Amino acid sequence: MSPFAASLFDPDAGQGLRQLAELGIALVLSTLIGAERAVQQKSAGLRTHTLVGVGSALFMEVSQHGFNSVLGLEGVSFDPSRVAAQIVSGIGFIGGGLIFVRRDAVRGLTTAATIWLTCAIGMACGGGLPLLALAATACHFLVVRGYPWLTQRVPALAGERRSGLHLAYRVGSSVLTRVLEECTSRGFRVVEVRADRAEWEQRPERPGTLAVRLELEGGADVPALVAVLSELHGVLDVASLGSAESAADE
Repeated sequence: MSPFAASLFDPDAGQGLRQLAELGIALVLSTLIGAERAVQQKSAGLRTHTLVGVGSALFMEVSQHGFNSVLGLEGVSFDPSRVAAQIVSGIGFIGGGLIFVRRDAVRGLTTAATIWLTCAIGMACGGGLPLLALAATACHFLVVRGYPWLTQRVPALAGERRSGLHLAYRVGSSVLTRVLEECTSRGFRVVEVRADRAEWEQRPERPGTLAVRLELEGGADVPALVAVLSELHGVLDVASLGSAESAADE
């Protein structure tokens, strides 16, 4: 019987049961984190986070207990931290694959950081530190659930936010140029300007007009911007399409 199997059924040592318990804790905690990301409809969800957490815990178990049978041999050294260091380096490949840039917007940073944290939680479980793992899981939910609530009430903490504007104007009156100048002068960065095809299909009776959608980035007051743009000569309609968290936090 292998040393691991012997420890599993050894009622005195109880090492095998402790290892299974640590894997079970890693499974539960990583599943909780993965479920939260799945609810948010992120690219890495329930299965990814669960596998990362359980896999990290298993690596730590193997690092600590998988080589006990050779410790008595001459010239053999044992350093469990080497496997832990390799886990930290290796998880970067998964996290790096979740981050991408599109139209100067960075996406996937928070998901990659969550994968990294789930790996650390799994390592803590496998390393026999379940209380730290529980505390780190609680910190995760505090950050991803509590911080958005806080930033909504303290706008200074929100940082850069993305907002959409619907704009309909008369063609040939240089309205769009003045609209863009007004947006930039108020601290917004114009990320994208595209034709609103849905508006064309719904309002074919408005010749000489053009409808566009503006995607803005900035922490300034969007309702105030809408009020100013609606007063510009040539603007027929302007409305806010809502805002979202900065793309870098997705």
